[in-house]
Amino acid sequence: MNDRTHTAPQFLLVHGAWHGSWCWRELQDALDRRGWTSHTVDLPSVVPEDADGKLPGLFDDAQVIREKIDALEAPVVVVGHSYGGAPLTQAAHGAANVAHIVYVAGFALDEGESLMTCFGGDQPDLDEVQGVIPVREEPATTLYNDVDEDKRDAALARLQPQSALSFAEPVNRAAWRSIPSSYVLCDDDRSLPPEYQKPFAERTGTVHHLPSGHTPLLSMPDELADLLAGIAHDAK
Repeated sequence: MNDRTHTAPQFLLVHGAWHGSWCWRELQDALDRRGWTSHTVDLPSVVPEDADGKLPGLFDDAQVIREKIDALEAPVVVVGHSYGGAPLTQAAHGAANVAHIVYVAGFALDEGESLMTCFGGDQPDLDEVQGVIPVREEPATTLYNDVDEDKRDAALARLQPQSALSFAEPVNRAAWRSIPSSYVLCDDDRSLPPEYQKPFAERTGTVHHLPSGHTPLLSMPDELADLLAGIAHDAK
């Protein structure tokens, strides 16, 4: 580490659906080699196979993220991957120490939108939303099409279901409206294709591109680390 880490922003990395903080390990190592400090959270909406009863939703995720933001004294660059962008959008609103938001193929939702409605779907009755959303269909290709086989297989073994409520609850605050933000658009994404990312990207201040699939934190962590380091440096 160098002295820059005492004055520069620190990263808070928010994982997507079906994942956990484990998915950031390689990116964290890459950021560390570049002299940047990073932190992670585990979202409660990722649940075991046998979960039942009322399960955590987007607002529970947002609370965990906000508690972590508030616990960090340094300026924070919050990075949300995929679904993680949704609770991040809720959580970062009004947080004075958030210097920048980065969406990586993420859902930069607006007020009143949920993952179920942002592409034109109907808003369900939240009191009737139960159960889980299984891991994405054909995840080896939808999530990890450009990830090395060994890393892909290790990640596939760790995926867990996602609470349905997390996809159904709409945000009621949109942090990107008041906090500087950027979007990392993944050009070879088979899960959230570029044409679906573009409306979210247009809501942010700057759009960057990576020639990656949906999960560059696993397929090209060094390239993503370079991009994030540049964003954080400019956010100081």
